Amino acid sequence: MIVDERIVDYIRSLETRNSEILEMIEQEALKERVPIIRKEMQSFLKVLLLLKRPERILEIGAAVGFSALLMSEYAGNGCRIDTIENYEKRIQKAEENIKRAGKEEQIHLLKGDAMEILKTLEEPYDMIFVDAAKAQYIAYFPEVMRLLNKDGMLISDNVLQDGGIMESRFAVERRDRTIHSRMREYLYLLKHDERLETAVVPIGDGASVSVKKE
Repeated sequence: MIVDERIVDYIRSLETRNSEILEMIEQEALKERVPIIRKEMQSFLKVLLLLKRPERILEIGAAVGFSALLMSEYAGNGCRIDTIENYEKRIQKAEENIKRAGKEEQIHLLKGDAMEILKTLEEPYDMIFVDAAKAQYIAYFPEVMRLLNKDGMLISDNVLQDGGIMESRFAVERRDRTIHSRMREYLYLLKHDERLETAVVPIGDGASVSVKKE
């Protein structure tokens, strides 16, 4: 837990309900232990969407489609969302959920390895949301920057690893050291790349918000 658990509980107590379809999908995902964006991250994302009003969004990591559907509700009907997922079982569920919500025309599910798909994309995006395998964020970065519009917004979720990111790599479990080092490298890059202005926010499991200046 990055922030005091009592504060998080209080903030969550203030939350209002999502639409019925989102509430239903969220409960199903939690029951099946599928990771989706946390309540406080949901609210943060909603505000960013209302501020930015992006016309084109790319999501890396669709899971069961929850965050793509949430973004579709707050970005507006004119927004097109491309979302990438590689795990076959989740692809099937995401397709079902997108259809249940009647969003097939707005949300396009791109099936396959994210790195390979990113290389095939050409049209720029106003907003890119990265919520996939954390060890791959740094690998995605060159393609993400190529696809991000000037003044575009890059949002990366789960970047603080429940606070473990601040620890020495030798204090981290051996199996987690690759993820730990790559995420630290990614955060350093976001903060020091002259093309970006980035804020790292201790919300949920940590998020970064970057705006492309160039």
